[in-house]
Amino acid sequence: MSQEMLLWRKASASGSTGCVEVAPLPDGGFAIRDSKHPSGPMLSFTRHEWLSFLDGVDRGEFNDLA
Repeated sequence: MSQEMLLWRKASASGSTGCVEVAPLPDGGFAIRDSKHPSGPMLSFTRHEWLSFLDGVDRGEFNDLA
């Protein structure tokens, strides 16, 4: 699927300096890209991978990286 056809969104806290954007995929997965380079590459994840990542974020498993 073309990146232009996806409904991209980013966190309101990202501001004008850019951030990552996320979009749902038709197969139930999710795509991520750099908002500063919207025509650049995107990463795609299955629904299970994405939900596992979000669970890790919720549990604070990545807090040491911030």
